[in-house]
Amino acid sequence: MSLASTSTAITGFSAAPTDDARAAVLDLYVADLAQLFDAMDLAPLGERDLDPKTDAFIVDWAQELPATQSLQLVIHLGKPSASGQDAAMVGEAVHEYYAHCALATRRRLTKLFRVGRISLLIGVVFVGVAAGIGEAVVSLFSKERYATLVHESVVIGAWVALWRPMEIFLYDWWPIRAEARLFERLSKLHVHLVAMGGQDGVPP
Repeated sequence: MSLASTSTAITGFSAAPTDDARAAVLDLYVADLAQLFDAMDLAPLGERDLDPKTDAFIVDWAQELPATQSLQLVIHLGKPSASGQDAAMVGEAVHEYYAHCALATRRRLTKLFRVGRISLLIGVVFVGVAAGIGEAVVSLFSKERYATLVHESVVIGAWVALWRPMEIFLYDWWPIRAEARLFERLSKLHVHLVAMGGQDGVPP
């Protein structure tokens, strides 16, 4: 779905009805519910992924809000009526999509930690071997001018081998965990469907 090439419009906050007066509300305007979903996905409408631009807009919006604030998505449908079945389908599709995203992100984090542990083991072993080689070079060629240079070069190379696991455990993991938490939060997003003219689609 291209937001620029369709009748879809997106705005920010709204005073739309919500059970929680403190909830942040995002309004989406669509001519048809199909515009919410990925047009390249051939699955039934309620089982499709969200449209990439819609997904990116929702995620960007949620990232700017406090983690403790409840979220509500109000979808304004350009049709005179919306059934409870439509509202239930859209709400379930949104929840399932972000639950799947959260699960995939958690798996990515688990894989990253596994790579980090293996890299750390390899790095530590390499540091030990390199240190031994460096000491051996110094012992065997102590009278040579290049012995110290070789020793220092081997030691530096050994510590460089630890760069990747240190990067993983110090920096790489926490943005992924934050992303997973955001998706988990969006999987509980309250979805409200409003048809043109103000008629709500309320799940039975």
